[in-house]
Amino acid sequence: MNRVRVAGHQALAWRGATEGAEAAVLVLHGGQVASERRPGPVNLPGLRMQGFAHAVARETAGTGIAVGSVRYRYRGWNGDRADAARDATAALCDLAEELGPVPTVLVGHSMGGRAALRAAGHPCVTGVIALAPWCPADDPVHQLKGRTVLTLHGDRDRITEPEATRVLAARAREAGARVAGYTVHGSGHALLRRSADWHRAAAELTAGLLGLRPLPAEVTGALALGTADSGGLELTLPL
Repeated sequence: MNRVRVAGHQALAWRGATEGAEAAVLVLHGGQVASERRPGPVNLPGLRMQGFAHAVARETAGTGIAVGSVRYRYRGWNGDRADAARDATAALCDLAEELGPVPTVLVGHSMGGRAALRAAGHPCVTGVIALAPWCPADDPVHQLKGRTVLTLHGDRDRITEPEATRVLAARAREAGARVAGYTVHGSGHALLRRSADWHRAAAELTAGLLGLRPLPAEVTGALALGTADSGGLELTLPL
């Protein structure tokens, strides 16, 4: 696994070779509201996202897509410091330096979803897939203009709020993002129930955002809606 150091911290970790990559995907795991502890070698949020990284790598194999992950300095978001978002931006800057300004999709869960949404203003980012994201009501959305934002949230989530995700998605659409959202019925925050559906959807939607396969018709329809339209944010994820 190749790594890039940023100010003494390896913010970007690649899975496999990156030579000749024409696009990229970065995976961002969850964390805590506040913690200055460093993620340890056994990191459950990071392990949870390995299945998504594997699924994306399989779906994009042989297509010139580099797949990597963002490594955080701390376990927590830590208020206005927004440490996870800063690390995501640092990883994107390293990505651009190494690969050039290639189209990049961010796939983030929980705090990682919040970090992905916040870092989406980086010039390389063309799309974000936010899985059960943490979406405070006052988080900015201006950086999402011109990006494609796809959200997936379990209806049994008791950690982050599905309704907050829909509210942020609607605000992002008003700000000029192309937006669609899925409800994952019967699943909670840990993404364990219907895990195969989560992995499949994230991988296929990522491939769709990168132009490797058509996006589902319901997503295409939602992305075409106008800025004042609230439809297409509660699509049902098929079994």
